[in-house]
Amino acid sequence: MTLYDNISKNTIASILLIAFFIAFIIAIGFVVSLLFDFGLVGVIFAVIFAVIISLVGYFSSDKIVLGLTGAVEVKKPEFAFLINTVEGLSIASGLPLPKIYVIKSAAMNAFATGRNPKSSSIAVTTGLLEKLDRQELEGVIGHEMSHIKNFDIRLMTLVAVFVGIIAILSDFAFRSLWFGGSRDSDSKGNGILMVLGIILIILAPIIATLIKLALSRKREFLADADSALITRNPEGLAKALEKIGNDKVELKGASNGTAHLFISNPFKQKGFLVNLFSTHPPIEARVKALRQM
Repeated sequence: MTLYDNISKNTIASILLIAFFIAFIIAIGFVVSLLFDFGLVGVIFAVIFAVIISLVGYFSSDKIVLGLTGAVEVKKPEFAFLINTVEGLSIASGLPLPKIYVIKSAAMNAFATGRNPKSSSIAVTTGLLEKLDRQELEGVIGHEMSHIKNFDIRLMTLVAVFVGIIAILSDFAFRSLWFGGSRDSDSKGNGILMVLGIILIILAPIIATLIKLALSRKREFLADADSALITRNPEGLAKALEKIGNDKVELKGASNGTAHLFISNPFKQKGFLVNLFSTHPPIEARVKALRQM
């Protein structure tokens, strides 16, 4: 698969994600409208709300994610080492220089975000800067540059925002269903609406999880491989991933909605089920792939 194939695939996935999100909000609005007899007005409101949130998500999702994670844009005198590294790899990869952010945390992690390469940003934790040497840091930055180049950033950032909103709206639907259910039980269609509402509430977190898993672990393997090509040093990223994998500090600014953005799962739980539902492949598998290059 070529670079252009990846970009095209991510563009289509982003469009489908936005369409699904709009449909999901309209479905919630429809159920709530019928429960409270809002009628067509409630559905129209849901459509308008869905479109507005989708536009905000598309144009401002990167700012939302950066704000949620506590990332702060850096200045050169204080973080010259980081800025010089990003500048060098930006030139090597042929990409515009992304904005550079730092998250004050002892945890070791990093992520990229933005709509496209021209509006991209890279954020790294202070723990990562303190514990990695130059070659290891280049490997991590190269990985994030790959996500920018392939337009992974747009899709991954939209997912982060939409999954969070779906969680909020499903909770709202539950509360509406609870109070709506207190109406006359003989109301026309009330029993059917109760069933539809319960199904919607149950499916919402499952759907959100499936959306994140649909991002595919292959994206991380591809970004690792691209990093090795950009830096000409797969061992640098391999060593960085080993250090990140052995790090025991969880990133407090991360959430279930943003975890898939990071180079490594920001939560340190381990086990079969954790690996099964993780958006990241095991560190050991990634290191092995890099050392076989």
